[in-house]
Amino acid sequence: MQIKTDYIDIPVAGKQMRTFLAHPAQEGVYPGIIYFSDIFQVSEAMQRACARLAGYGFVVASHEIFHRREPAGTILPQNDEGRARGSQNQLATPVAHFDEDCRAILHFLQQHPMVAKDKIGAGGFCIGGHLAYRAALNPEVKATVCFYPTWLHNGKVGLGENADSLARAGEIQNEMLIIFGALDPLIPAEGRTTIETTLRQANVRFDTRLYPADHGFMRDDRAAYDPECTDLAFQEAVTFFRRKFSE
Repeated sequence: MQIKTDYIDIPVAGKQMRTFLAHPAQEGVYPGIIYFSDIFQVSEAMQRACARLAGYGFVVASHEIFHRREPAGTILPQNDEGRARGSQNQLATPVAHFDEDCRAILHFLQQHPMVAKDKIGAGGFCIGGHLAYRAALNPEVKATVCFYPTWLHNGKVGLGENADSLARAGEIQNEMLIIFGALDPLIPAEGRTTIETTLRQANVRFDTRLYPADHGFMRDDRAAYDPECTDLAFQEAVTFFRRKFSE
């Protein structure tokens, strides 16, 4: 399916939040997906990920998660400097601000003429996987895919490093798919167990997939990139979204 892409500004917190938008070129009504980036923001790799998903019949919106701290259009370099800056940004951002941005994107998608109002989902990579999980706390989000959700098992995200994400698992009403890499040092086996046990005890409907891959294996511009695992994980995500939105 051919697509179109654009940048839009969404008002939040008294300023504009720059957002990358990808959607099918053919007019119609499609499910909408909030797609959260990793700490490097909406890089070219993230734009490709958005475009790929849009090509399967989704309206995909990916905003700059550090728009309160970085100038519009900032893409952090994928090196030690960029990683340190991204980490500083996330540790200086209250979790409530991440949630506020999410609600702004939700509102935007619900008002978009190409989006089916009752078919909104969320997905994300790394910290974005964690933020996608938090998006699932909103009842209008019907399906969520978390790709290696960093700091979900220990809550060490945002200002104070004490996010209540897992503690609020009982609020999740939708179904969730979580993608893990078995070689991921940021989400070790015990971390995966913590996440799965918590969700099970909270009666959350979820499934997991574990691939023999490192952290960030779906980002096509880094050494950890694994094309085969990426294709498998992506197809799982598309199948999951399509199933949920056809119910």
